[in-house]
Amino acid sequence: MHKGFLIVLEGIDGTGKSTQAEILMMRLRKSGYDVVYFREPSQSKWGREIKRKALHPDSLSPEEELDLFLKDRKENVEKNLKPALVRKKIVILDRYYFSTIAYQGAKGIDQERIRRMNEDFVVDPDLVFVLDVDPQEGLNRIKKRKKKDKLFEREEYLVKVRDIFRSFKGEKFIHIDASRPKKDISAEIEETVLDYLKIVGVRPH
Repeated sequence: MHKGFLIVLEGIDGTGKSTQAEILMMRLRKSGYDVVYFREPSQSKWGREIKRKALHPDSLSPEEELDLFLKDRKENVEKNLKPALVRKKIVILDRYYFSTIAYQGAKGIDQERIRRMNEDFVVDPDLVFVLDVDPQEGLNRIKKRKKKDKLFEREEYLVKVRDIFRSFKGEKFIHIDASRPKKDISAEIEETVLDYLKIVGVRPH
């Protein structure tokens, strides 16, 4: 239904998603494209609640986590994604419902159920980059950050999350080896996006 172009970056913590999303945004803008950038959890009250609870990993059940992510995503879709896409913008999104399938699915919630609950209201993405890195390497990168999100940092858990991310298949999914140098990853993502934009007829302004 949308007229714009939705690009999603996914992967376990420590893959460099946010960095690559910001690099892609800057490069597309430099090339003359009308680009906006959002992330999940969003800045909604639900997103802020998720971030607060992340500091206390055992304060939420998997079902309570799922409920918060769904509420936050519904607001993000209605307030941010749909309006930007209707205005024919390129939208770059750092995490989407595939993260919920992977993270909550790894905690035992049925993955297909999570998918159905989300696909009832989400906007379908045009491209999904899944950045892949070994969980131990991802955790080592996270340890260097000043703020640490304790909710999703257990290695055994991240192994399960990674397996689910790696199971996503289809034309729109592009799996990227994120253990490589940052500049190589950004070059591959940019080239892929520009090729797709040409194919679908999205032009710079």
